[in-house]
Amino acid sequence: QVQLVESGGGLVQPGGSLRLSCAASGAGTGINNMGWYRQAPGKQRTLVANIVYDGGSTNYADSVKGRFTISKDNVENTVYLQMNGLKPEDTAVYYCYARTRFSTYWGQGTQVTVSS
Repeated sequence: QVQLVESGGGLVQPGGSLRLSCAASGAGTGINNMGWYRQAPGKQRTLVANIVYDGGSTNYADSVKGRFTISKDNVENTVYLQMNGLKPEDTAVYYCYARTRFSTYWGQGTQVTVSS
């Protein structure tokens, strides 16, 4: 079992920045991929960014390229999402996930609200 604890959401003005953190425990070395999805009210959950543990390759949604950066700390089993240039359309609940060979685990979600 993998437990994920997210932090870092909140209210920010347009153009501002936030950094989300997701700490994983219980997986040993079993995680091969971690990342973030988001879900706005009335919309489907969509991928924001992810990172492969072995090698560190990353993938971003087109809507966040150039503004968001995903990174990882293998020692702490923590993934970060640095979000710059935030826009009102980035408002959503952000969910961290961790994928092992056999399962996908989800965090509880953290609210990000971009508003003036």
